[in-house]
Amino acid sequence: MAVPFDITDFRLFVNVAETRSLTRGAERSFLSVPAVSNRIKNLEDTLGVRLLERSPQGVALTAAGEVYLQHARVVLAELERLTGNLQPFTAGLSGQLKLVANTTAITEYLPPVIGDYLASHPDVRIDVRERLSDDIVRLVREGATDLGIISGNVPTTGLQAVPFVKSTLILVAPLGHPLLAQRDVWFEQALEYAFVALLEGSAFQMFMTRAAGALHKPMTIRVHVASYDAICRMVAAGAGIAIMPKAAFARLKGEQPIGACNLRDDWAIRTFQVCARDLEGLSSFAREFANRLIGRYAPGGSAG
Repeated sequence: MAVPFDITDFRLFVNVAETRSLTRGAERSFLSVPAVSNRIKNLEDTLGVRLLERSPQGVALTAAGEVYLQHARVVLAELERLTGNLQPFTAGLSGQLKLVANTTAITEYLPPVIGDYLASHPDVRIDVRERLSDDIVRLVREGATDLGIISGNVPTTGLQAVPFVKSTLILVAPLGHPLLAQRDVWFEQALEYAFVALLEGSAFQMFMTRAAGALHKPMTIRVHVASYDAICRMVAAGAGIAIMPKAAFARLKGEQPIGACNLRDDWAIRTFQVCARDLEGLSSFAREFANRLIGRYAPGGSAG
């Protein structure tokens, strides 16, 4: 007997699986927790398999749940692709674009592209999430996002990736700071001083914490703030030094009494890439967004 699969069940299950919580999955799905619980229980009864293991800490996927999640994501992605490919035959372009990127991509490179894109496609919704580059690659492989924006030497085996811009990380300090007397410094030298840093959960700060860990030295953080703008203000006030993208420093420095010097570490120069499982197979609106991003920073480049 054929199983009557339901698109609503697919979306609901993906929301619960991604949040690892019936409560948060219900919130994302705009349903009550009892309704979500009952719907998943009915789904399990229909399929004859358990998809979730429930506990006071949340939910975990069973082996069958992992399989169901994988196929649910594929089906939902294909529906988005179908919607996008039908748009040329309708009055306007609509749909949802899922995009996962690291901190620098979100703050420095995506805003002008997203602004221009939405101005010409007001009915397209863009869901932007912040993650570390290795997590982004995993999400793209799993079909949890249409496009990923990554940087650094992250393996992209099995994906299509197109480089579009290089970014440099620099050290920022108050004018007169000893480190600014040098043209280039090692990150290890900077670790002798206290830092102003982004919030602990930000992808960029997690990257910097890893860099310090690789040197087996602690990164002493005096102040955590929510933005590069706040970092510059705190550094100007003498709260500490900081590491940030050169593009952000140029955008935010203004007349503040702060200066910068280069980092000698290899990881300080990063190539940004847009990646997907199949750039040609993206929906028309997702492919157009990728082309706009590449074209803005790497003229002549194309996602296909």
